[in-house]
Amino acid sequence: MPPTPEDTVPADEPNSVESLRVLIPSPIGVVGLELRGEIATEFVIVPRGRRRSRFTPFASMARSEFLDEVLGRLSEYFAGARRDLQLDYDLSGHDLDRFERRILRQTARIRYGDTKTYQQIATAAGRPGAYRNVLAALAMNPLPIIIPCHRVVTAKSSVGSYIGGARKKEWLLRMERRALASGSF
Repeated sequence: MPPTPEDTVPADEPNSVESLRVLIPSPIGVVGLELRGEIATEFVIVPRGRRRSRFTPFASMARSEFLDEVLGRLSEYFAGARRDLQLDYDLSGHDLDRFERRILRQTARIRYGDTKTYQQIATAAGRPGAYRNVLAALAMNPLPIIIPCHRVVTAKSSVGSYIGGARKKEWLLRMERRALASGSF
């Protein structure tokens, strides 16, 4: 399926741009970030095995101003000093159907420090009874943190599932709440 305008923020860069895959240390473990030009195409929390081997440690990378800027933004986010990574992203290279893309768009709209339930996301995406589909789509989120699926919780006020595990999700939610409470924004 060709990319649709809602798959990218902003429009795609040409596919001829080579991907850069970098491993970056973080408080939730090493994360893998794939960029095509200045567009994020994948973010992996603690990549393992073959998936990890696709990425190069940041310390071994040829440095660029943009890569340094991205690392700085991630560091600020994890320190609670930045609300938005301000990274454009592209979902077109992932096998996501229209409803899954709507789920991810709705998830991307959740404000820093806030949470929504799986049911609220299903309703906002146009299918109020499809909260289980929301859970499944978020489990395939190719850009966690950038599309903040950690901000989607169960209706019973538990954190629910997370790509990186419940402890990482709890850590991210606490970090964002503490940052807001400190008034540092």
